[in-house]
Amino acid sequence: MIFSRNASKASGGSAGKRVSTRRVVMLSYDGVNLVDVSGPVQAFETARRQAWQPGLDAPAPYDITVASKAGGPVVTGPGLAIMTTPLAALAAAAIDTVIMPGGSTEGSPIAPPALVAWIGANARCVRRVCSVCTGAFALGAAGLLDGKRATTHWRWAAELARRHPKVRVDPDPIFIREGSLWTSAGVTAGMDLALALIEEDLGHRIAIEVARDLVMFMKRPGGQSQFSVPLAAQATGDALFGDLHAWMATHLAEDLRVERLAAQVGMSPRSFARLYAARVGSTPAKTVELMRLEAARRALEETDLPTKRIAAVTGYGDEQNLRRVFQRQLGLGPAQYRDRFSAHAAQGFVIGA
Repeated sequence: MIFSRNASKASGGSAGKRVSTRRVVMLSYDGVNLVDVSGPVQAFETARRQAWQPGLDAPAPYDITVASKAGGPVVTGPGLAIMTTPLAALAAAAIDTVIMPGGSTEGSPIAPPALVAWIGANARCVRRVCSVCTGAFALGAAGLLDGKRATTHWRWAAELARRHPKVRVDPDPIFIREGSLWTSAGVTAGMDLALALIEEDLGHRIAIEVARDLVMFMKRPGGQSQFSVPLAAQATGDALFGDLHAWMATHLAEDLRVERLAAQVGMSPRSFARLYAARVGSTPAKTVELMRLEAARRALEETDLPTKRIAAVTGYGDEQNLRRVFQRQLGLGPAQYRDRFSAHAAQGFVIGA
């Protein structure tokens, strides 16, 4: 079981200044996703150990409380029970950050009315309100996301938009910050969110140390996509185009015009283009463009390959074409993208342009 720790000091202070203990309240309920709870809790606990040692004059940076309506054991989606503090016990507590994790049962996201009401009543009294995965449905039900951009697990994005039409749902980012509101994508994205919160509070160095301890990449705000274009494409249409998409993903440097793709599946170009659009919902050229863009982004994020080489292996031919596509699609050049989102840069490595 996971046991929450009661805070002994009030939370306060501005971001990045460790002036007192920050109380982080992770909400919980029957059917909650276990990793939505345990992942961020572990990240904050690791940050606490990294930034503080017993006996120091300064207070511990975090105190983490896992809370539910009634307290006591809560049974998570996988069946493992976690021990929680009752919400009533937090009535006099100074809370810094509230996190609403996701969960779904019988094919529908869970938004417990008691927790929705509690979030709505306390949102203005805390510095940050966050959600993990389908926890965004509870924030939406509380009215906190109206008029704001938000994300959730990509599989539930359309449903979030349907239920809460005033929310500008973006299914792509790992997480989104809108002022004091943070929403994140599915399951393990909650740990990426926690790293961003830790970095805001305690600085880049502590966040990097936490990422290293947890064997994670250090993510940057809004910089990572939860989508894999090849996987999404393979999930669309039938086996014929699923196999084609898998082949395309490994042949991006080659000629992938309609004629070449049609030949790969043994069809005439005209018949192929018509059938592809009907079954996949986009043109072959659009799929190729998205695959190449994702491959180039990942190469810039995860390797130190020169941009000239990346342009060649991802099918752009030369750096000028790569730069033009990045400016058009992302609003910044490859070098700027690497500086901002490279995992190597975040860990202090020097990357050749």
